[in-house]
Amino acid sequence: MTLSSRTLNHLADRIRSDRQQRGSRWRRLSPGRQALLALAHLRNGDTYARLAAGFEIGVATAWRYVPEAIALLSANVVTFADKGYQGARGSVRTPFKRRRFRPKLSRRQKSVNRAHAKIRVRGERAIATLKTWKVLIKLRCCPRRATAIVRATLVLHHVEADRYER
Repeated sequence: MTLSSRTLNHLADRIRSDRQQRGSRWRRLSPGRQALLALAHLRNGDTYARLAAGFEIGVATAWRYVPEAIALLSANVVTFADKGYQGARGSVRTPFKRRRFRPKLSRRQKSVNRAHAKIRVRGERAIATLKTWKVLIKLRCCPRRATAIVRATLVLHHVEADRYER
């Protein structure tokens, strides 16, 4: 896997703090091993059965550990979408849309749309980068979980990219 130890440590620290916060008892894998398990799934798209065999755990344990790590990575990530996604709920933000037979957009609305477009440009670049994560090529999960997986990989990308900016 071509990820830095910084990325692995970032996820392991989040898992460790979550376990401490919940007062979790003993687990089959340490936070570092659970982080490696989740990163192997996200980066390479390995199946749960293959991960379970490689980490010497049960398939059910892999099914629990990977989504748990993904959920920890994808808290509070806001999504900026285009006008076609109006009406989407949750953390999805869309620009103002002019409706037929209604007044034109106000200056404030146009200003908000310009700011929204500037943010979306970065998102489009992120999407191009996310395509390098093999788990997104063929998702083996319920579509409702895909958003969390995308958010988690985006967080990992930012952690990894920050390494190069210094």
